Amino acid sequence: MVAQDFKIQTLGEAKIKTSLESVKFIDKEEIYWDVITPSNITLECAGPRKMIFFEPSTTKAAIITCGGLCPGMNDVIRALVMALHYRYGVRDVVGYKFGYEGLNPEISQSMVLTPEVVKNLHLFGGTILGTSRGPQDTKVMVKFLHDNNVKILFCIGGDGTLKGAQVMANEIATQGLGIAIVGVPKTIDNDLLYMQKTFGFETAVSMAQVALNSAHTEALSARGGIGIVKLMGRESGFISLYSSVASSEVNLLLIPEVPFTWKKVIEYVESRLTHRGHCLIVVAEGAGQELCEQAVTYDKSGNRVLADIGILLKKQLSNHFTSKNIEHTIKYIDPSYTIRSAPAEPADKVFAIELAQMLFMLECLEELQLFQAW
Repeated sequence: MVAQDFKIQTLGEAKIKTSLESVKFIDKEEIYWDVITPSNITLECAGPRKMIFFEPSTTKAAIITCGGLCPGMNDVIRALVMALHYRYGVRDVVGYKFGYEGLNPEISQSMVLTPEVVKNLHLFGGTILGTSRGPQDTKVMVKFLHDNNVKILFCIGGDGTLKGAQVMANEIATQGLGIAIVGVPKTIDNDLLYMQKTFGFETAVSMAQVALNSAHTEALSARGGIGIVKLMGRESGFISLYSSVASSEVNLLLIPEVPFTWKKVIEYVESRLTHRGHCLIVVAEGAGQELCEQAVTYDKSGNRVLADIGILLKKQLSNHFTSKNIEHTIKYIDPSYTIRSAPAEPADKVFAIELAQMLFMLECLEELQLFQAW
């Protein structure tokens, strides 16, 4: 890492005094990116600035949501609209539907976003703007923003979304257009470098407890009872790990960061059944993919299509115990879609609101270099 990796590029000098009333304005405050081993690499602090780039009364802002659902998406949309309208005086806010497809004039759908429209959004999961995966033509999207006089675009999404936002920002810079692209990081897996947490994670951990408690009860209630719960986590096991620790009942945890073999897993589960009579297993969706015999394919966002490790784990255990005539009962639970489509819980609601409001430090930004390191 070098200092330039975190340098935020601007559209120009901020010359307009904000009308925002704030207890504290951020001037040149920065923090070390590594507090354990301080260096000359720092991050700019988020928060309101006294001077801004765009004139709020004549500025049009737009919001899109991309990728998979995540608790808190509607909360971020609501907080953005409320802050734009009431705190800054931006009256022209539009939402383009179904992610980057909304920036394609051939299929674009939009809706006007006002405080009245979004006032109850925080009560519901999902996203009022809809979502999609996959890229659109960058030049077409930039032209669409320019033709529709959009000055600030908020892109709420994950890895692919923010990579697309970076490409758009680069094209805008090449054309010399005065459009700010703001990346709003969304990953329920909490696997974003340089951030303490991401919205949706707390809700996922909390809601996973219902599935874990159910699987544990099922395992306890049968001779040779095995409960398997598959949780989200493509490349990281944070949800599975935190959920397991919070449960205090999980006996075996399988995550992408720690390789395992079927032999070791089967030996452990058999020993557990022999000595304790039941076993509760949590497996992250991205765990053990090297053990799955499936051709490598990719979705529209460029993400590898994962094999269903949970079903395969159930099959491996069932085949083994059946072959040895060991009485067993396996209950498999996958609550992924139930969790990701749920309304955010209070901790995530607070974080989503803070995130949306802090983003307005970016009103004069052309791009956010931080996400190049993601």
